[in-house]
Amino acid sequence: MLFIPAFIAGLLIIPIALGIARLFGIYTCVNECESQVFTLFGKVIGTIDEAGLHFPVSYFGPRAMLIPFFGKKYEVSTALRQHYLRSQMVNSEEGTPMGVGIWYEMQVRDPVAYLFTNANPDGSLQANVTSSTISTLSNLEMEKMLEDRHSLSRTVRRTVSPLSEKWGYRLGSVYIRKVEFTDVQMVENITEKVVKRLVQVTSAMKQDGENRVGLIRSETAYKVSQKMAEAAAARPDIVGKKLNEIAKQDAEILDTLLEVMEVDALLESNASIDILPESSNLLIEVGESKSTSTTDNFIERARRADR
Repeated sequence: MLFIPAFIAGLLIIPIALGIARLFGIYTCVNECESQVFTLFGKVIGTIDEAGLHFPVSYFGPRAMLIPFFGKKYEVSTALRQHYLRSQMVNSEEGTPMGVGIWYEMQVRDPVAYLFTNANPDGSLQANVTSSTISTLSNLEMEKMLEDRHSLSRTVRRTVSPLSEKWGYRLGSVYIRKVEFTDVQMVENITEKVVKRLVQVTSAMKQDGENRVGLIRSETAYKVSQKMAEAAAARPDIVGKKLNEIAKQDAEILDTLLEVMEVDALLESNASIDILPESSNLLIEVGESKSTSTTDNFIERARRADR
């Protein structure tokens, strides 16, 4: 029966005891990506940056017991942070107002410098990045400002890094993400010019393609006609050689082949053909038909004269 009250009392007493031990600095818990800076009588006595459960007495000796009364513990986040500055105004060499967006990473590497070197390190770093970007991009040619953002970003990082290290920061990547025009009328004019230029380039590419296709077609037709002419010129020679070979082997086969070729040529010409029997004598029949027609004509004339 005494176990249950003892358990309940333990649940209440243990958290209170741990809270009192933490309040008096007997132990401390350091989170991931965090550093704890301890000061005593206004001076920094040490830093714990390893995550886990730690006992300050093992790091700073008996004076760690005085920190809750005469000192202070600072918790500093060392996680990587990102920040984006929008529409920072710069002027190009042509006098065009431009809006620039800057994205950069930062991480606390020296917690002591971060806490005590600068009263507002975040604001100072932001102002330093902004001023460095404006000084780097101002009075540059618009073409370079739009196309060389990688090299310009590296220039900004090299300029800002020394001061950021003095304030306990490690500056990570710096990138000029966006360069925009702030004048609406200028944006419309540029858009119109770009559209006209695209139409011009598209028509030029189309015309060049048509010219290339026409040239390829003409070259192909020339080569085809040349090959056909060569083939037509070579055909009689080849056919003549084959016919000579056939004549040497068998003259009857040659005669038959020539007759077949002649018949094939007549069929292809679509000419009319009169076929005569072999037993008929064409010349005698033509003569007899002519004499008969002459006699009949003479008799007919005589009859007309008697009348």
